[in-house]
Amino acid sequence: MILHGAGSAKENHFDYGRAARDHGFAALAFDQRGHGRSEGRFGATAIEDAVSMCELLAQEVPAVALRGSSMGGFVAVHAGAGWGEAAAVVAICPAPEDLLLRGLRSGRLVEFDVDREAIEPWLEALDIYEAIGRLGPRTALLLMHAEGDEQIPYTVSQELHDAAQEPKRLLLLPGGHHRSLQHDGEMQGESLRFIARAASSRS
Repeated sequence: MILHGAGSAKENHFDYGRAARDHGFAALAFDQRGHGRSEGRFGATAIEDAVSMCELLAQEVPAVALRGSSMGGFVAVHAGAGWGEAAAVVAICPAPEDLLLRGLRSGRLVEFDVDREAIEPWLEALDIYEAIGRLGPRTALLLMHAEGDEQIPYTVSQELHDAAQEPKRLLLLPGGHHRSLQHDGEMQGESLRFIARAASSRS
């Protein structure tokens, strides 16, 4: 299940969906509320929406994994922890709550429709470090981050990795930028192999 970042849309991750299909997986990408062709505003339902999509996908496949980038990585971690049935979570340059709040309050995150009244108290009540600690040992975690990320410091993924239980893996790549790993073919393959191993360990 593929989760896009703030201001993005499902079409921007069809390359990963095609790569997943080529590896023999089913892939589900959707526009989060306030993005693309979805109605409504992005806010406190985002995690529930992702869990609903996981449950939908689970009706068709033997194991489900979540792959999210930036804000999508934030949602993937929380949805994986809340649902509790995912074989794996892959989070690429994941955004913690404080950086999302800072972006909203500064006016930098304006590319999508946000429920301004609900989102700030919702984000303030969440803790991605606590959530990531609830993934293991049932859900394998792969964190990927470009050291050249200009929006979310790679040290965030280091700290998340420290807070996580096994099984977990951290891949830090030199250079790059905030979106470079999302579309890197080698890194896409690495994440799909990680998901395959996690799914096979659940069977």
